Amino acid sequence: MTTIQHWINGSPTQGAATATQPVFNPATGAEQAQVVLGAAADVDAAVQAASAAFETWSESSLTQRTQVMFAFRQLLVEHEEELGRVISAEHGKTVDDARGEITRGREVVEFACGLGDVLKGSFSDQVSRGVDVHDFRQPLGVVAGITPFNFPAMVPLWMHPIAIATGNTFILKPSERDPSAANFVAGLYQKAGLPEGVFNVVHGGKDAVDAILAHPGIEAVSFVGSTPIARYVHQQATAHGKRVQALGGAKNHAVVLPDADLEFAANHITAGAYGSAGERCMAVSVAVAVGDAADALVAVLERKAREVKVGPGDPSDRGDGNVRGVRRRRRGRAARAGPGRHGSRCGGGAADHRHDRSRSDADARTAGGQDAADRGRPGRSGLDGDSVRGQGGRVCDRRRARHRR
Repeated sequence: MTTIQHWINGSPTQGAATATQPVFNPATGAEQAQVVLGAAADVDAAVQAASAAFETWSESSLTQRTQVMFAFRQLLVEHEEELGRVISAEHGKTVDDARGEITRGREVVEFACGLGDVLKGSFSDQVSRGVDVHDFRQPLGVVAGITPFNFPAMVPLWMHPIAIATGNTFILKPSERDPSAANFVAGLYQKAGLPEGVFNVVHGGKDAVDAILAHPGIEAVSFVGSTPIARYVHQQATAHGKRVQALGGAKNHAVVLPDADLEFAANHITAGAYGSAGERCMAVSVAVAVGDAADALVAVLERKAREVKVGPGDPSDRGDGNVRGVRRRRRGRAARAGPGRHGSRCGGGAADHRHDRSRSDADARTAGGQDAADRGRPGRSGLDGDSVRGQGGRVCDRRRARHRR
């Protein structure tokens, strides 16, 4: 059976890791690989490699760095299908969905290819008598990214291209549930001409995360995941003097007005609930039907939910991907349940009322009401009154040519 290793200093390595964890194929439930679970020694090895590489990479010209980015961008294009299949095999989303996230991530690489103007400093002459002011940008050093399982290519691509193009070296700790995409990207960087040690991958769980947050050789940490873990990352990393960007979870809502085109609204709600195996950050977990739209909307959503095909992510199957994990499959079997706390339920069963999870769990729920505003509270983003987070919302009515976020 394949063992997925760390990528440190330009090559795969077992490192000091002795523990492993199975990696499953969501389409079959079969174990398809083992991933090594690193700890403090492996993080330290990655930091040492990245620190040594920083000495020369930080002094490299902007031209050299952008040339690597251009080559890396082209390799992402050429290997999009292959990387998409790697993601689909471990995450469960369709290959087409996986290719979509690669495209979104590649947009950040394209931005990194043109960082020249962004990195310019400034100079002001005689701001006061005999005083000139100038500023310039310098790389920090070794920086790290801790990323979730729902977008194993796109979310890391938000981080490392910018960090590397600006002269930093990078350590990625991807999700241990779908770790292979990180190593695949490391191989593309190597083909693009990135020097050894500039990009490293350490696999693992909490031990690896804690080692990253505490290591004195890491200057900054970027994180995407659930809100409780984002809070933990922020507290621990700042306590150790690091710069931190910690992005937590959110829930999103769709408001369906009485005059809405229900087919149009249901198509978007269904896609939001089930697309990308139900794991989009912008997934719609709550649909608020205003006035008498609720019953009719539930009927259309039930029909749409029955049409969703859950299966392998291979393009030949044209499915909508897989539901990850036993708990989520059970929730999926609870579809078409009876009236719930907020009204009717459809599609993926009852959602967690508190919205403490960072992902949609393939849930779609409708909440009836005379006025959508009745369900909000001052200072809160959620329309059901209990969600304190939200990334966006959708409003569907006939006056809009398309839904608005």
